[in-house]
Amino acid sequence: MFLDRLALTAFFAMVTTPLVAGAVIVNIDVTANRHSINPNIYGVAFATEAELKALNAPLNRMGGNATSAYNWKQNATNLGQDWYFESYPGQSSMPGADADSFIGLTRAASATPMLTVPLVGWVAKLGPGRSILPSFSVARYGAQCGVDPYDGDAGDGLLPDCTTAITGNDPHDSYIQDSVAQEQKWVRHLIGTWGKSSKGGVPYYLMDNEPSIWFSTHRDAHPIGPHADEYRDKVLAESAAIKSADPKAMIVAPEEWGWEAYFYSGYDQQYAAEHGYCCFPDHDGEQGGADYIPWLLSQWKNAGRPVDILSVHFYPQAGEDSDNTSTQMQLLRNRSTRQLWDPNYVSESWIDAKVALIPRMKGWVADNYYADTPVALTEYNWGAENHINGATTQADIYGIFGREGLDMATRWTVPGDATPTFKAMQMYRNYDGTGSTFGDISVLASVPQPDELSAFAALRTADGALTVIVINKDLNSAASVKLMLGHFAKAGTAQAWRLTAGNIIQRVNDVPWSKHVLTDSEPAQSITLYVLPR
Repeated sequence: MFLDRLALTAFFAMVTTPLVAGAVIVNIDVTANRHSINPNIYGVAFATEAELKALNAPLNRMGGNATSAYNWKQNATNLGQDWYFESYPGQSSMPGADADSFIGLTRAASATPMLTVPLVGWVAKLGPGRSILPSFSVARYGAQCGVDPYDGDAGDGLLPDCTTAITGNDPHDSYIQDSVAQEQKWVRHLIGTWGKSSKGGVPYYLMDNEPSIWFSTHRDAHPIGPHADEYRDKVLAESAAIKSADPKAMIVAPEEWGWEAYFYSGYDQQYAAEHGYCCFPDHDGEQGGADYIPWLLSQWKNAGRPVDILSVHFYPQAGEDSDNTSTQMQLLRNRSTRQLWDPNYVSESWIDAKVALIPRMKGWVADNYYADTPVALTEYNWGAENHINGATTQADIYGIFGREGLDMATRWTVPGDATPTFKAMQMYRNYDGTGSTFGDISVLASVPQPDELSAFAALRTADGALTVIVINKDLNSAASVKLMLGHFAKAGTAQAWRLTAGNIIQRVNDVPWSKHVLTDSEPAQSITLYVLPR
């Protein structure tokens, strides 16, 4: 049986207060706020074939700082600031071997690869016999703050005072110059090996990684932050080269690191930090007062839409992405996912502003580019992977992505397969070990206090089931809930799957519902999936 809208309104009015005292009301309406959930929001980065299969993950990203310097011909990369600015060889000397291996394992798991194309202008160089080369040799540049514990000649690029950076190093020490033409050869190698994107080849090419902070992560090769027009032009040239070889390939940009990079070019970020934040030359000059990413989009629109997907990175900035599981930090994690969607939530970090990231990105493309442009979050992490708080946070994030209509996301990186967070991801993508998933049509699910208990609902096209995720974020107390099932079957029996601090996804007792109400109790810090048959 189904209720019409008038009956549903009367029903919700009837069940207020006394009849449900003490219970959290989750209002669900399968006819409201309906939209497709893009499965690409459940992507990961650098996953193995086994991890991709266990997570039933649709996307696998080859990204991060090291990919900015990937030399496909030598199959080598420079690790930049992450590890003593050293150029390291891949295991194989075959051109493109690491990327090809990544693509192969990704495809073997029925997932789709995303590859990062270097734009810095330099890629890694190896020494004789594929030996490691340092950018800041102690023999050449003198004593430094720290050295690679496995190679005393590889310094960290800081003078012994540990604050002053070495300048004037020669990039040729550990790099060779790169060009659009060289990267196009790599694209042609990929097409020759795997086919064009329309035939199962690589469909997504990411325009480098966090380019505005090259002056930090890759200061051995690009010590001055890129001006706005430098990155704009590099993307234009690289996109044209890739699309000339594979017209249906998708260009993903700008892959920026976070909050400051949404507004300011790399040059501005560096200049402002060095001058007491007095000035932002690009922002107030060439950009004409426009913020960085909106300016890029406007420039690219004028150039004919070289970018197909708008992508950024975001990490919470108050320590949530750490292993800290103090009570204070757990409660902050419970709140701070609001940065992804809530237009009224002020970030409780140095950002100190209303982030509303997904609506913000959609506003950027609507106002400055093309409103139908997909938006992606290609790096994020809320930490505490080994703790149930990290798991409930990840489950909350997946639910937010689907409800808010994000088009693509790739988590950095894959949590250990024995962690609660890994299992939280499986609750959406493989809760029963046979590839069963949360629904693909998002519908209305509202709760009174999402910092304490959140819920997400979706219809599953394959069998018509209604799937509901309930996340009790409370650190200590169970919660009684009533799911008010608007415009769905009056009565039935739901399967229930649950993850708690016990760190096992369990099929718990089925839960009957009647008169459009399902009542249950949610343990403290738990994730419960209800599968209600049509």
